[in-house]
Amino acid sequence: MMMIINKKKKLVGRVLYYSAETLSPNLYHRLIGFHEPSIVPVLDQWVREGRPLDRPDLHKILKQFRKFGRYNHALQICQWMDDKSYLDNSQKDDPVRLDLISKVHGIRQAEEYFNKIPDTSRVWQLYGALLNCYAEARLLNKAEATMQKMRDLGYTKSLAYNVMMGLYSATNKYQKLDLLIEEMDQKGIQIDKFTYCIRLNAYAKASEIQKMEMLLLRMEADPEVRMEWHAYTTVANGYLKAGDTKKALTCLKKSEYLIKPSQRKSAYENLLTLYASAGRKDDVYRVWNLYKNLGRLYNHGYLCFMSSLAKLDCIEDVEKVYQEWEVRYKRFDLQVPNLLVTVYCKKGLLEKAETTIQALTESGNEPNASTWSRLALGYVKNDEMGKAVEAMRKAVLSGFPRWTVDTATLSACLDYLNREGRLDEAEEMIKLLKEKGHLSEEVYKSVVKFV
Repeated sequence: MMMIINKKKKLVGRVLYYSAETLSPNLYHRLIGFHEPSIVPVLDQWVREGRPLDRPDLHKILKQFRKFGRYNHALQICQWMDDKSYLDNSQKDDPVRLDLISKVHGIRQAEEYFNKIPDTSRVWQLYGALLNCYAEARLLNKAEATMQKMRDLGYTKSLAYNVMMGLYSATNKYQKLDLLIEEMDQKGIQIDKFTYCIRLNAYAKASEIQKMEMLLLRMEADPEVRMEWHAYTTVANGYLKAGDTKKALTCLKKSEYLIKPSQRKSAYENLLTLYASAGRKDDVYRVWNLYKNLGRLYNHGYLCFMSSLAKLDCIEDVEKVYQEWEVRYKRFDLQVPNLLVTVYCKKGLLEKAETTIQALTESGNEPNASTWSRLALGYVKNDEMGKAVEAMRKAVLSGFPRWTVDTATLSACLDYLNREGRLDEAEEMIKLLKEKGHLSEEVYKSVVKFV
């Protein structure tokens, strides 16, 4: 086998130097198991083998990639399809590609792509995708302008209203939600279960209990709406925020009756949290036992159960569950020990937090930035600023791309270094933040006085 020096050639070679017999005859299996930056070589190899390929099959694969959050690879598949003249371009999916461009490259490139599409090809799905891009980016003015354009073109459907309602809810502009529902009623646009749920959640968040109850009655009376478990957990959450535990518990019981077998995992995880908020330890354990009967125990389930017990101030119970998880987990997840560190730090049990982190290191599971940041916050609250600075430094050094800096803890550490006259160390930490790519605008505002 000849030596390949060029990096791009190495990538291609990694795919092409396997015999056809060793490669899966299923394109989805080949693609889903491939994690190199470019997925194009896998598609090209498939074509070279003379295997059948059409857009509908690729669209099914594309849907799975989007579901798993592999947006970059999904976009590459879109681009690859559009570049192949032998594939049916009449099935070209501009709305999907627009959405992926926004997720991978940002809203500006998504707008550029949209503007290149002729007016005659701008179907309602494309405007809907653009509207959703603006909503995800929280660009309220552009979203409202796009919504108005859709009204003018007669493209107003339930989906567009739901996107706008979701955006208004996320930006706390609750007063505009009722106006949209009134508009839908006037225009005869169907109010579906998503519309109801968005509005119901907004009422719960705003503690508008009377309106929440009236909307729930309307949902229950609507023959087009099939009541589902999460509608009642949403209402229960609203009651809990308002301090009405009795009504909350009634809704939680109703919710349990509506859970379908395929929904048990997510429903039980939700119920664990809500029963804990209601102070019902017995119900928390009851739901956990139902969860365990599902057969497989998930890390997220343990996280929900441990955080629920912590909310009930049952620290010993949290420790026992953590020990059980250590024995039973199938895939290690640092979020679980990180949660235990948080619980210990909130209770001022810093030695236990340190022991947990030490055990992680000894087992070969290195703490990450989130671990050290949580410990740093514990030290700050306990006024052990020397240790807080060291933990914060470790957090910055081990930072990962999606890590969010705790600006309050960082500011406390920099303020301490400034008071102690250790300006060089403060400058070094800020320099590290910049080098590691964590000096965002928000972080900069919190440290600018130390620069």
